Amino acid sequence: MKVILKQDVKGLGKKGQLVNTSDGYARNFLFPKGFAAEANAQAMSELKNKEDAERYRIKTETAAAKAAAERIGGKTIRISAKAGQNGKLFGSVTAKEIAETLQSTFDVSVDKRKITVEEIKQYGTYEFEVKLYPGVSTQLYVLVGE
Repeated sequence: MKVILKQDVKGLGKKGQLVNTSDGYARNFLFPKGFAAEANAQAMSELKNKEDAERYRIKTETAAAKAAAERIGGKTIRISAKAGQNGKLFGSVTAKEIAETLQSTFDVSVDKRKITVEEIKQYGTYEFEVKLYPGVSTQLYVLVGE
């Protein structure tokens, strides 16, 4: 019997998958517990619509991420910080500060965990990577000065 899983079932499949299982297992375990629904014409149509909607969402999010990458790629942002002698900073410049500067300067919202940057403890220019979406990333520069 073909069923569509409503949630993950260990050893069988993930939520939203169409799987083939024995009639008894489906009728006596999956259906009563609400883990699956029978794969009739209406359920198959709903599954196809959900898959199409998910593909469209991924396509639009990828396009938006690529547009943002084009807009900010290779640019330099400036962050001011206080430092002692020899340009050594009091503290360091963090990914959170970089994310806030990207938001205010370019109006691009980036999660601080998606910014890959080495430790910045002195004045200078540093390169960092921003991962905007899976498979879409760009390189930027941060200029740390007074």
